[in-house]
Amino acid sequence: MLKTIVIASKNNGKIEEIKDMLSDLPIEILSLNHYPNAPDVEENGRTFLENALIKAHAIADFTGMPVLADDSGLEVDHLAGEPGIFSARYAGTGATDGENNHKLLMALKNVPATQRGASFHCALVLYWPHGEYQVFEGRWRGRIGDEFRGGYGFGYDPLFYLPEIGKTVAEITPAEKNKRSHRSQAVSELKKYLQSNYFPEKRLRPGRSAAW
Repeated sequence: MLKTIVIASKNNGKIEEIKDMLSDLPIEILSLNHYPNAPDVEENGRTFLENALIKAHAIADFTGMPVLADDSGLEVDHLAGEPGIFSARYAGTGATDGENNHKLLMALKNVPATQRGASFHCALVLYWPHGEYQVFEGRWRGRIGDEFRGGYGFGYDPLFYLPEIGKTVAEITPAEKNKRSHRSQAVSELKKYLQSNYFPEKRLRPGRSAAW
């Protein structure tokens, strides 16, 4: 029986998003905030998936628990995929969200809207202490705006514009974000896996819509 999963993160925004999407499953969700002595893991992979695996493996070894780790970031077409795996430290180690966003705006200065396409990409890993793991991925297309809009979310959300609804991610509610985002796509696939393998009573019945 799967009773507990540790999210390999201290990012409260990310933790709450994942916990909310898995809230109807009978699993205790912990995070690195519950393990103050957990090692700092150097994410020196070359892809989102490599970084997620490095982090998940290290934390599973430390906790002896099943671990959920993701590496997520923004890939901007005009910048050949940057900031990519460096999204959280685009403006330097320890950079704030505001500093990263400001650098991105400067990098796209005078670039027209038609050339500001971008994707949020999430690689999510469920890693077991015995070394087995499953991979779930999601992508969310949009474009980079030219000004900050909205008060929700974190990271690049105030700049990531969704043409189909005419809003940035920071202008939609967390509940709406959890139905659309790259992370929600990956967690949705994770949830289907958990429902099929551990909680069959939680599988969707025909005609019932998903709760995430």
